[in-house]
Amino acid sequence: MELTQSDLDDLLARLGPRDGCLYLPGDLDPQDLTDLLCSRYGAPRTLVLDGFTDPTVDESGGAALLAPFGDRGVTIRAWAYGDQWVGGGTAADTAGVERPVLVVARREVPEPSAVAPDEDVDWMQRLVGITGWTQHAQRPDADWAEVESRLGTAVPSDYKRMVETFGEGAFDGFLSLNQEPWTGLGEDGLLIWAGTEHEELYCWRTDGDDPDRWPVVVRSFDSEDFLSDCRAAEFVCRILVDPHHPYTMARYFDTHWFMNYYQANG
Repeated sequence: MELTQSDLDDLLARLGPRDGCLYLPGDLDPQDLTDLLCSRYGAPRTLVLDGFTDPTVDESGGAALLAPFGDRGVTIRAWAYGDQWVGGGTAADTAGVERPVLVVARREVPEPSAVAPDEDVDWMQRLVGITGWTQHAQRPDADWAEVESRLGTAVPSDYKRMVETFGEGAFDGFLSLNQEPWTGLGEDGLLIWAGTEHEELYCWRTDGDDPDRWPVVVRSFDSEDFLSDCRAAEFVCRILVDPHHPYTMARYFDTHWFMNYYQANG
């Protein structure tokens, strides 16, 4: 059986938006299923490997995906996608035959709380809550001294925390986080830290000696600039949850996540 993205769409449609699982034909290569899910949702978290369940798995990490299988899971991996967990791998059926499986479950994502105008907010902590991020720090040993030496400038601390926490990937699978800033718009005094598939570049205007006070500038595909009087982590939080923001993603997704491209937990 050759599995394609259209086949995967059909299978997910059969499962619907709520909890459910499918045992798939035995001649399907489980790695093909995993590869397709990775291409769509990014790197997974491994819940069960060779029949052994990760003891740290809880409801915030996709434990609901294991419910249909009891102790029959062989290899199960989980992907977070909005308000849904998607799982794939292999499990023994009721006859004891190991078969590929696809499973979905509801995912609870913390609601962001309101912010008072004068409140001192840790926007990175808020971003972790908004995205429901539960994995370990992906790049805790990033060499910022080397990066800043090469750039010739320090970079904002909240951006460093974003990279260290989330690693390489995209918010809502759309806003790609650069692993280090690049200077393609240096002549305009802009340093680029993220971008989208719509050819929008998310930058800082590098005015002043304190990077933590640099405002965010969005450079559109037609070279128009939008200036936002906030820092990078706050800016990401606001475009994720504020439906009235000019660059909002809240119109498209009720809940939010970070798609890590490469690194998996387990």
